[in-house]
Amino acid sequence: MKTRTYKMTAAALALVTSLVLGACDDDPVGVEEDHQDPVGLVVTAGGVDLVTVQGATVTGTLTIPAGQETAHLDVEFFDDDGDRFVPEDEDEWLMVTIANGTVAEWEQDEPGEFGGHLKGLAAGATTATFEIMHGQLGSASAHADYRSPTIPVVIN
Repeated sequence: MKTRTYKMTAAALALVTSLVLGACDDDPVGVEEDHQDPVGLVVTAGGVDLVTVQGATVTGTLTIPAGQETAHLDVEFFDDDGDRFVPEDEDEWLMVTIANGTVAEWEQDEPGEFGGHLKGLAAGATTATFEIMHGQLGSASAHADYRSPTIPVVIN
């Protein structure tokens, strides 16, 4: 009788252990979100780095004369290995916020694209924040997967 109880207890313990271990983080039925996690970004114009962000460190300033618009600026992101990438998920898009919209504005050729133009509206200084948004473009339910520290913007 003791042998039978011992075997049933051992079998039950093995079953519970396999269920617990098998349920961890591995969902073969669910949709796996596989996107790179940015740790920084770079803003370039014609292949030249204008501003680089690594963690909380910002190097460079976006500068333009009042009444002018930059050539197209590209925005790329850095992963943990320092490799540059542009998010490819259809539900990821770029949002740029200018702190003082009377000094400068950000304009995109296509909504959500990972690039755009900085327009100098009036002489002064402000900041820009770059975010990778996840969710439907412009949706209130979209959330930031990455938010840069503030980047200085100077309009001469």
